[in-house]
Amino acid sequence: MKSGNAGLFYNMQAEIINIGDELLIGQVINTNASWIAEQFNLAGISINRITVIADEKESIINALNNAALQADIILITGGLGPTNDDITKKVLCDYFDSKLILNKDVLDDIQTYFHKRKFEVTSLNQQQAEVPDKCIPIRNYNGTAPGMWFERNNKIYISLPGVPFEMKALISDYVLPEISKRFKLPVIIHKTILTQGVGESFLADKIINWENNLPEFIKLAYLPTPGLVRLRLSAKGNDKNILSKSIEDALNSLQTLISEYIYGYDEETLEEIIGNLLNQKKLTIATAESCTGGYIASRITSVPGSSAYFKGSIVCYSNEIKIQELNIPEQMIINHGAVSCEVAEAMAQSIRRKFDTQYSIAVTGIAGPDGGTNEKPVGTVWISIATPSTIISEKFFFGDNRERNIQRTCITALNMLRKIILKNNS
Repeated sequence: MKSGNAGLFYNMQAEIINIGDELLIGQVINTNASWIAEQFNLAGISINRITVIADEKESIINALNNAALQADIILITGGLGPTNDDITKKVLCDYFDSKLILNKDVLDDIQTYFHKRKFEVTSLNQQQAEVPDKCIPIRNYNGTAPGMWFERNNKIYISLPGVPFEMKALISDYVLPEISKRFKLPVIIHKTILTQGVGESFLADKIINWENNLPEFIKLAYLPTPGLVRLRLSAKGNDKNILSKSIEDALNSLQTLISEYIYGYDEETLEEIIGNLLNQKKLTIATAESCTGGYIASRITSVPGSSAYFKGSIVCYSNEIKIQELNIPEQMIINHGAVSCEVAEAMAQSIRRKFDTQYSIAVTGIAGPDGGTNEKPVGTVWISIATPSTIISEKFFFGDNRERNIQRTCITALNMLRKIILKNNS
């Protein structure tokens, strides 16, 4: 930990301990850990480890002992309910050589919570107002289990309920403000650059000199997902203005190198970006989907307000539907195959006319795991974008994984559409 004097900052290290058998058996996804890590990081606190353990005394004690060896803040979630299988409070009481005492403020909170909902306060609920006498209770206005703040040997131990909306409120309203009051924390700035149409290794080759010339206080991380690569710049220091300017300079240099692959920044999604473009230009779109089974339409309509620009979709999985609903000539399918440039373009043109839109997306391909041939292996996809004046088509080979093929087809089609809209309206 660095001193907090004369402009220096505390380099706080934290560990997250999530308690719950339901997490270990995969019954519940551990979204708490990712949210806590993000909030702590934004506040200037580094997470050095995330641990998931069973709701057992020995596991909890071992996790606390191990965390204390390398973390300044140990944050625990889970195991604070009113039932017998929730033992965290009892274990913490023993761990800190403490005893349970009734806290009147917490009891008032519990009674208010139940009275507002016209429920009776049971004896089990009242027991939740008992907290270790060596902790600072963290009052929970959204539930019945209070948080607990302990301090020992210059370490801070914070125990919070595992219910997400209760935990989030306690961290936002109490935990982070309290830590910020006690310590001078560093400034951490993140900037995420969103790229599409380029693989991770190829991207790394193109920007290697740029990466090697980044200031030492800026770190670069590659975050690939099917069809996309996110580049995250993280700057850590004392002066927010200096960090912001350095990130901006690095971003400007990067844009000159890979502008053709960048489609957005931070938390933007392609469907949101496209929605904004279509809204601004008062344009509409429809989709005809074979291998993606409606996934593109689902992504587009996930954006609130998309009914203003999205007319609809036809999922033409079978050749019969392509022929009947989109008027694709049967002979065209016989001559070229359903997965072909000719059929993809006919689908795009037909759906655009049928739904009377300015733009359309059509996709046809072999998602897998079966159906491939030597000429058209699994992962072969044709994407066509139709406009009032032209049609643009491209052939892709996305690999042999069905789920990734569907995702990559969707992402690639949306980005093709984005580029075409920008070009047509530039």
